[in-house]
Amino acid sequence: MYTQSQQALLDQFNALRSWEDRYRTIMRLGKTLPRIDDSLRVDEALLHGCESKVWFHARKHQQGVELTVDSDAKIVKGLISIIVSAYQDLSTAQIAKFDCENFLIELGLLNHLSPSRGNGIKAIIQAIKDTAQE
Repeated sequence: MYTQSQQALLDQFNALRSWEDRYRTIMRLGKTLPRIDDSLRVDEALLHGCESKVWFHARKHQQGVELTVDSDAKIVKGLISIIVSAYQDLSTAQIAKFDCENFLIELGLLNHLSPSRGNGIKAIIQAIKDTAQE
């Protein structure tokens, strides 16, 4: 069972016929992700394992995890937007149980990424799960 945000993403991507349509949608979603403040674009916030620069800030609170994530690559920004939406409104227990990699496969995305880009996405997902478990 998926949240409303997750189901909306599934519906949106399942309606697309080709990888090119999915790619355009990812790029469009990347434009909706706010650019983080330059003061947060510090080396300490860079995630290792990502092909592109990905700045990751997360804060655990009673309701879940607040995510502030950005990248210097447009396609990665789009994928981040999808991941952040998928984790939106989840409790820390739900974050621990949610299989985001499988969700990205269901969206028809993970199997189209290069191995290094896929590893970067897995690093983002792991960082979210690690924050939720702190």
